[in-house]
Amino acid sequence: MASFALDTPISIPLTYLGLFGVGALIMRGAGCTINDMWDKNLDKAVARTKDRPLARGDITPTQAFGFLGVQLTGGLAVLTQLNWYSILLGASSLSVVTIYPFMKRITYWPQAVLGLAFNWGALLGWSAVAGAVNWSVCLPLYAGGICWTLVYDSIYAHQDKTDDVTVGIRSTALLFGQNTFPILSALSASLSLSSHSPGISTAKHSHSMPVSVLPGYNSSVY
Repeated sequence: MASFALDTPISIPLTYLGLFGVGALIMRGAGCTINDMWDKNLDKAVARTKDRPLARGDITPTQAFGFLGVQLTGGLAVLTQLNWYSILLGASSLSVVTIYPFMKRITYWPQAVLGLAFNWGALLGWSAVAGAVNWSVCLPLYAGGICWTLVYDSIYAHQDKTDDVTVGIRSTALLFGQNTFPILSALSASLSLSSHSPGISTAKHSHSMPVSVLPGYNSSVY
């Protein structure tokens, strides 16, 4: 969207699509590693997760920590290709990623925290291209992504309800209970509202950043 709003050359969105694709793959993996490290003992008591490598004892916590270091190093390598605003914004997402597994123990809304982490790219994508976040555009997109995460991860969590009650894991599946269908239907409907952000229609004409200062732009070519 930022590339559209700023009329950037096609090379700009293609470059960032590549970077964000690789970054998402690496950091989603890092998030899974952190989650499995936090939940090693809980996973042993849940039918769906008892065969995860850490829970089963196939690898040690030290080995998992080393693997996490490799993943985070790869993520940092991608992140440093962006501007400083985006580097700081991207690095700040680690706090949300790290606390997500703990949220299962203290709140029935861990899926909301997961949504905060999984949809950080809605903020980072714009800042990578434009140098800063356009909140009028990105916040509705971010909110819509969080709603979508609540929908699919609540459905996903229903398969673990029996084990979750036994081991003390909390989730929106347990919170919503018999009201899951109407609540998730309402959240799904809200996605259409978030897609009609008024900011995108004005950003094209109001953004003050000249395209010539964007990374990768060469005025002799375009």
